[in-house]
Amino acid sequence: MKVIIPVAGAGTRLRPHTHTTPKVLISVAGKPMIGHILDQLVGLPIDQIVMVVGLMGDKIKEYVDRNYKFKVRYIVQQETKGLADAVYLTRDAVQKDDALIILGDTIFSTDFKKLLSKKTSQLGVKEVSDPRRFGVVEHLHGKITRLVEKPEHPQSNLAIVGIYLIRDMPKLYSAIGTLIDKNIRTKGEYQLTDALQLLIDRGQTMETFPVEGWYDCGKPETLLDTNRQLLDLYPQKSSKIKGVVINSPVSIDPSARIEKSVIGPYVSVAAGSHIKNAVISDTIIGKNVCLESIMLQKSIVGDNAVVRGKQRKLNVGDGSEVDLS
Repeated sequence: MKVIIPVAGAGTRLRPHTHTTPKVLISVAGKPMIGHILDQLVGLPIDQIVMVVGLMGDKIKEYVDRNYKFKVRYIVQQETKGLADAVYLTRDAVQKDDALIILGDTIFSTDFKKLLSKKTSQLGVKEVSDPRRFGVVEHLHGKITRLVEKPEHPQSNLAIVGIYLIRDMPKLYSAIGTLIDKNIRTKGEYQLTDALQLLIDRGQTMETFPVEGWYDCGKPETLLDTNRQLLDLYPQKSSKIKGVVINSPVSIDPSARIEKSVIGPYVSVAAGSHIKNAVISDTIIGKNVCLESIMLQKSIVGDNAVVRGKQRKLNVGDGSEVDLS
C-alpha cells in the first residue's frame, strides 16, 4: 500500500503566514498540520509515502524526515495545475499498487486501519449542514453514482472530505490522463473529482466511508476553531510555571519561557517562544516568538515575530516586529 499526500498548495487564504512557511507546516494544537496526519499513519501497513511538494518543499522534507521513520519519496509539482495533476505526477512511484490519497492541508480523525481493510475503492465523506460549500457524493445503497462540486441544489448532504482509497490506481491514472489529453478543467485546474467521476462512468465501483473528525485549516478563523477542537479532544498536561496562570486546555512546548502571564484557554505555544506580562487566550503562537506586555485573543502569531504593546487581535506573519506601546 502506498500513501499519496499532495502538499503543494500555496495556502493563499492563510497569508501572510504562507509567504514564509508551507501551509502544512503551520502549527495547530501544538503540532504542524502534516504532523497530525502522519501520526495517524504510524503502525499501518504502508510501503511508502509519496508526497507531492511545491514551493518550500525542502522545509516539509526536513520536518518529515526529522520526525518520522516512514519511507518517503518527494515529487515536485513545478506548476500548480490542480489536485488531479498532483496525483498524476505520482504514477511512476505508485505504478500498479493500491493507494490511499490524503489531502495534506486538512486534519482528519478516522479509523484508517478499518478503511484499509475495505476491498473496494472508498471515498471519505461526512454529513454537513450546507452541502453547497463542498464537493458532494450522491450514492445508492452506499455505492457512489455521482460526484458534484458545490451543487446549487444538492441531492445529498455527504461532503467529500479528502480521503480516497483507490484499489485500481492504473485506472485512476488513465482517467486523469484523459482529462489532461482533452484539457478538461474545472475552475482552470485538473480536478480529482472529475477524474473520479470518469472512473465511475467507466464502471468502477466506489463506496462511501464515514469520517467522524474533519477539521478545516484553510483560513485564520477556521484554523483557530480547529485549534480549539483539537485541544478539547486531546488535552495536554502542562507543567506548573511559577508566576503564571494556566487555563486549560493549552499546548505549551517545554522549551517555551513564560513569565508573569495568564495563558489560555485554547492557546498553543510553539518551541523557543518567550512570553512576559501577557494575557493570552484563543491564540496560536509560532516558534521563537517574543510577546511582552500585551493582551491577545483570537490571534495567530507567526514564527520569530516580536510583539510588544496593548490589547489587540492580530494575524502576524513570520519575522514581523510589532510595537504597540
